[in-house]
Amino acid sequence: MKFCSKCAGKLTVKIPSDDTRERHVCDSCETIHYENPRNVVGTIPVWEDKVLLCKRAIHPRLGFWTLPAGFLEVGEPTQAGAVRETLEEAGAHVTTGPLFSLLNVTHVQQVHMFYMASLQEPVFSAGVESLEVALFTESEIPWDEIAFPTVKRTLEWFFKDRAAGKLNDEVVTHLADIPYDERIDRKYRHS
Repeated sequence: MKFCSKCAGKLTVKIPSDDTRERHVCDSCETIHYENPRNVVGTIPVWEDKVLLCKRAIHPRLGFWTLPAGFLEVGEPTQAGAVRETLEEAGAHVTTGPLFSLLNVTHVQQVHMFYMASLQEPVFSAGVESLEVALFTESEIPWDEIAFPTVKRTLEWFFKDRAAGKLNDEVVTHLADIPYDERIDRKYRHS
């Protein structure tokens, strides 16, 4: 960041007097520009014993499978954003349940949240960000073609909890920190 979005003045990186971290501060109007993590929200859409996945039509990870998810919009509650992303990417109407997983991906300044969801009917279609959308049983999931570690970890937790009968009772939110992965992150860090 080089210029202030409020007055177009030059920015300097420094620790403001009432802060403990370096921030971009405008030399002219003294506005502090904070850089905060971006929230990615999505669902685990379920129909009977299958989960709905989308094959990505965009970078990063073009051609790999993912749960329907995307960036939260300003002013949008996380659950509403997850429903919107599911409709945009998978053409699917869902009823959401509780938050299932929350994953910190600090090396790309993101937090990923996935909600349990039930398809209202088995109707879906690829949106502009998806090449294909399909329902998969656990054994049919293309595990080697999953786009992101957060999606793979969420799916693993989901199927483990389902096998243990935990999804019928109170759902426990899973939490994890996802480390940098040279095989994946190096490829899209610069794109």
